[in-house]
Amino acid sequence: MMHSADLPDTLAVFPLPRAILLPRARLPLHIFEPRYLQMFEDALKTPARLIGMIQPCPGQMDQSGTVSQSEDGLQAIGCAGRVTQFSETEDGRYMVTLSGLSRFRILGEISGFSPYRRCEVSWGGFERDLGAGESDPAFDRAGFLALLERFFLAQGLSTDWGSLQEAEDELLINSLSMLLEFEPEDKQALLEAPCLVTRRETLVTLIEFALRGGAHEDILQ
Repeated sequence: MMHSADLPDTLAVFPLPRAILLPRARLPLHIFEPRYLQMFEDALKTPARLIGMIQPCPGQMDQSGTVSQSEDGLQAIGCAGRVTQFSETEDGRYMVTLSGLSRFRILGEISGFSPYRRCEVSWGGFERDLGAGESDPAFDRAGFLALLERFFLAQGLSTDWGSLQEAEDELLINSLSMLLEFEPEDKQALLEAPCLVTRRETLVTLIEFALRGGAHEDILQ
């Protein structure tokens, strides 16, 4: 089993809003920007083949009420994934699969000549990520799937319900946390949940909120 001490102190990061990676889950990526193509090729040259997925910080509102669209800010916590699969297209793009390894906390950004962003990171506090998969003994799967079916119907989504019913607790909760469309701050809350139980509770709250109409609930009443 890998320990946090075995992980690098610096990490290339890929800022992408509404995209989170969770430990022991898989994230497909389509890489085509030159700076991220370079990042990917450099990652393949390292033993760990790690890329850090992280969300940009939301824009800051100034005194005039204008929201800044600067991409300078990064969330404090992201998740590193190991490149486990990739294929190259005829026009030089890459289809990549990252397998989630561990969350990390940014200590500071490294300045230099790299076209992509690199950060000093700490893995402390996320030792659970490197262990065995988590379980959720109190998980009401039938009730959760019924809620999820209502949500999918309201959103006009479809899925393979047989696969969802057969998926292990962690795979089901983490995959939905990554795939479902929520606001960036909500996705960050799912990422930062300290354990699977908390993540499941957060996910249920977000689904129920969406079914009630979200921010429009007071207007509808």
